[in-house]
Amino acid sequence: GDALPHLHVMDAVFTFTGLLPWNLFAQSLTSAGTSVVGNANLVTKVYFPRLVIPSSAVLGTVPDFLIGFAVLGVLMVAYWVAPTWNVLFLPFFVLLALVTALGVSLWLSALYVLYRDVQYIIPFLVQLWFFLTPVFYPTSEIPNGWQTVVYNLNPMTGVIGGFRWALLGQQAPGAMFWLSSAMSLVVFAGGLLYFRRMERVFADVV
Repeated sequence: GDALPHLHVMDAVFTFTGLLPWNLFAQSLTSAGTSVVGNANLVTKVYFPRLVIPSSAVLGTVPDFLIGFAVLGVLMVAYWVAPTWNVLFLPFFVLLALVTALGVSLWLSALYVLYRDVQYIIPFLVQLWFFLTPVFYPTSEIPNGWQTVVYNLNPMTGVIGGFRWALLGQQAPGAMFWLSSAMSLVVFAGGLLYFRRMERVFADVV
């Protein structure tokens, strides 16, 4: 009889641990994806590195993340769920989440300057990405086949898996994690290059 309540407790902590980095990512995309156009007055009147705009929008989601992290801490204490020594690696996974969010946001914010319909695509993109990310279930339950390729190439798979490993000692980083993390860097590098190439025309188009 004691095992079942413990299972429910671990399910709650497990789910919250996945939602924490996901919310950081989703909020970043929502706010940073339209940030350049939202600051059109600054872009057209003052010269400064345009990269500051989406970067600030992404960093602006960190306070909410810290509040959520405090709630998770209370939840873990309340249910006697002790973090593992892997928690020392947690800052790395937070950084990876921010890099991933900024990388995608750079793509979206630059595209939004040219194509205003992007603002309608962002909510759909976030929703679709959510279903392709193991937020509510462990990566071990991902079925084999083409789905595995999709999850491996999903940068947020490694981020969420890393959070659960760091805090709960579950989902130890494997090949899926390293490939997913590499995709985070690819998305960021590509977004940075595209953003820098397009920022020359921002003032003319925005």
